[in-house]
Amino acid sequence: MKLVLQEFLSLDGVSQGPGSPDEDTSDGFTRGGWFVPHLDEAFERLATRWLGRADAFLFGRRTYENFARDWPEMTDHPSAGILNGSPKYVASRTLTKAGWDPTTILAGDVPSQVAELKRRPGREIQIHGSARLGQALLAAGLVDELRLTVAPVVVGSGRRLFPDGGTPAGLRLLDHETTPGGIAVYVYEPTGLPEYGTYGAGA
Repeated sequence: MKLVLQEFLSLDGVSQGPGSPDEDTSDGFTRGGWFVPHLDEAFERLATRWLGRADAFLFGRRTYENFARDWPEMTDHPSAGILNGSPKYVASRTLTKAGWDPTTILAGDVPSQVAELKRRPGREIQIHGSARLGQALLAAGLVDELRLTVAPVVVGSGRRLFPDGGTPAGLRLLDHETTPGGIAVYVYEPTGLPEYGTYGAGA
């Protein structure tokens, strides 16, 4: 299976709490819900199409707990059947049981376990949110595709997908589009380490 990282971002790279003010208030974050005003039907169609490619989902603990709380109650949502019925994996050192069936807890060496999952037949394992997990798996060379949806807002604080000191990565643009609500969608393929050069005359 292909490992795909899907992330909501602000223009200044914040990934924390896009969906509501109380989604993720860790570290005193008070600016959640910044993505919601820009949602429109075009983005909903795109997100539904992406979900339709998933054969499994991979989460960090915090995102898993949010999804596990909300999605079993959203039975009228067109994507509820996919999220509630598909295999789910959660990377956590602290969870001992997970009630959102079917869920498997990944503890210990998570990258090696994810590499094993990727060797199984299927289409996509999708990571939704879970920025720290995404960073770690990108650094381990396990992410095959990034789908970044960027809202036209500067949040000004909050946890970022690509923090200072993160692992450098080169990317190749595969696709891009914008929605009427102003969301810019970028699909990338990792290409290894970045290339560097010097700008000058004749360049």
